[in-house]
This record gives sequence, structure tokens and C-alpha cells, in this order.
Amino acid sequence: MSRFTVKDFKANKGGRIVMVTAYDYPSARLAEAAGVDAILVGDSVGTVVLGYGETQPVTLAEMVHHAKAARRGAGDTFLVADVPYLADATFERALASAERLLKEARADAVKIEGPKPELVERLVAAGVPVMGHLGLTPQTASQLGGYKVQGRDLKTAKKLLADARALEAAGAFALVLEMVPAPLAALITEELSIPTIGIGSGPGTDGQVLVFHDLLGLFEDFKPRFVKRYLEGAELFRAALKAYAEDVKSGRFPEEKHSFTLKDEVLSALKKGL
Repeated sequence: MSRFTVKDFKANKGGRIVMVTAYDYPSARLAEAAGVDAILVGDSVGTVVLGYGETQPVTLAEMVHHAKAARRGAGDTFLVADVPYLADATFERALASAERLLKEARADAVKIEGPKPELVERLVAAGVPVMGHLGLTPQTASQLGGYKVQGRDLKTAKKLLADARALEAAGAFALVLEMVPAPLAALITEELSIPTIGIGSGPGTDGQVLVFHDLLGLFEDFKPRFVKRYLEGAELFRAALKAYAEDVKSGRFPEEKHSFTLKDEVLSALKKGL
């Protein structure tokens, strides 16, 4: 299948863009086989894969490592990679980060968290495709009062709308809206000419993104209200691992069919030499 492009994002304004996170070869390969439009190698890798309590400790080297693995698994799917916390603190750092993610990891675009229109404008001018991210921005969640819905009062709702317009004007080709009240997300979507991708922001956006481990029930430490689990994967994995352990301890595994044979004459000669 042909890879989704930046133009396809814009062409699907008003449509139903499907995006999912993936952080390695097998998950990206499964996502591509399922026919998703885009894969996000998010810095959520820090919490669901690397065991960090939040996304801030994720390094650029880790993002490049995981984006490279995901690209190997999904060579024909549009791939967006997060620029991690403080790797975009200056334009020079942001451009160097984007260069590694686009050239070394072969991502198609980068995602920048927060209302940073000046930075986005300069990156786009340098030839970097940028996806924006507003609402709950996990990299700065502590500054927002924690992992809470954003834009519930008039002041913050107005700011979110203004920030969204500013990112569009700066050249972002799409915008992730995370944990924004559904009516506000729908309004922002109506006001923009670029597509919005919602996560916990209701059905009124132009697309949806979920974390791979959340929708498959593989991450049990925390279940956001907005997640729909399509599989209780952790339960299935535990049951399989328990069955394996029991088979090994009881001698049921491995069986003859799991083993390789040796010719009788070779074994006989070997024993004679002992």
C-alpha cells in the first residue's frame, strides 16, 4: 500500500484519520498490517515500555532507537516521532533533534508538544514537517496541574483555540488534541483548515490516536477514562506464561515434537567413546 503523506492528512480534513502508537518492530508491523493511516512513536514509550513514571526522562537517543525499530516494522506507513522533553528548548536543538528523527530514524514528521508557533514556523521553514500537540501535554503536565482535562473554563478554552490557530498559521500540518472537552475540540476542529487528531477529546475531531498498550490492555498501571480496550492482553499473556512455567516444571514441555533427533549410529559411537 502507498504511504500516507502530509497532503493526505490535509485531504482527510473532515474524515476519520486512524493513528496508533508503536515503539518497536512487532507492534509497528501489526499496526501496518491492520491498515492504520499513521503511526506515532510517542515519548509515551517512557511510561509503557521503559518503566519511567512520566515522559520527561525519555532521551532523544531513546526516541531515535525506538523510531528506527518501528520504521523497520512499518516501511509503508506514515510515521511521526515525538521530539522529547527539552530536545526542542532552542531552535538549534529542535532542528538537530528533527534531523536525527527524520534522517537517521526515517520518520516522516516530528511532533512538537505545546504552544510553540515560533519554533514550529522556523522548523517548517527549514523543511521539517511538524505535527502540533495541545491540551494535556504530558511533557509539561506538572505545569498544567497534573494529568487533567484542559480548557474547561473560558480563559483556558480561549487560549487553546488561539494556540491552535497560531500553530496552524505557523505551518503545522495537523494537530493532536489531548484531553480537551469534546465540544471545545469540535469547535477547534471546525475553526481549523488542518486536521485534528483526538485522544480523550471526543468524536468531533478529524481522527483518533490511542496508545498501543492501552487499547490492547497490555499496560495495567493506569487506565485513562478515554481508552477503549479492544483486548485484555495482559491477562492473556499472564495465562500463557503461567501455562509455560507449569509445563516446564511438570515435564510436559518440551515434547518430542519440539526436539531435534540424532542418528542412532552417531549416538552409539559417541557413547562408545565415553
